[in-house]
Amino acid sequence: MNSDPVFSMPLKAILFDLDGTLLDTAPDLGSALNQLLVEEGKPQIPFEQIRPAVSNGGNAMISLAFKTTRDDPTHNPLYLRLLDLYRLNIARHTQPFPGIAALLESIKQQNLKWGIVTNKPRIYAHQLLEQIRFDPHFDTLVCPDDVSKGKPSPEPMYLACNQIGCLPEEVIYVGDHKRDIESGKNAGMKTVAALYGYIEADDKPEHWFADYYIDHPDQLTKLVKHIISQQH
Repeated sequence: MNSDPVFSMPLKAILFDLDGTLLDTAPDLGSALNQLLVEEGKPQIPFEQIRPAVSNGGNAMISLAFKTTRDDPTHNPLYLRLLDLYRLNIARHTQPFPGIAALLESIKQQNLKWGIVTNKPRIYAHQLLEQIRFDPHFDTLVCPDDVSKGKPSPEPMYLACNQIGCLPEEVIYVGDHKRDIESGKNAGMKTVAALYGYIEADDKPEHWFADYYIDHPDQLTKLVKHIISQQH
């Protein structure tokens, strides 16, 4: 972790990305992709190659597996089939990352609010979160369906703040992708880069210029407690 970020206002809430930050969804997404490859008569891909691509979404996974671009006529039908396969087993292997349960409990004990701002369409996010229930329950869920522009636009961050009654300056946003950090910074939030998430080999997280970098959710638990202690 880096040096203390300066908070001009009291910390009131923590917002999170979903895939690769709160939940390890890659096993189920990877399974769906390999099932699609089998359907198409192609060899499966090692999970280690799929995992880093998950944060870039289903289109990126199709491009990885089938070497297509979105302009290819075969691309969109493959993408839609991938989503169908994913929905059938959306939470078979997905779990919160180690340390997330303790982090959320600590957030509750500090009387902070928390929520999710994701680029995962609501139909999938809702189905997933119906099966994997967080305690304490999140205070807001913002999906790309809810805004005109998703991350890295600040718009979903502003909506989340409105829903939980906080100013952006009172919020930390946590994510495992450059667009997460950009979205949080564009909104005026402090940002935390989750290095345990889905980061591709050629990514350079140090160039995201997040306020903090963490290798494990436990570090965020300690950070939040430290920030709260400095405010009293």
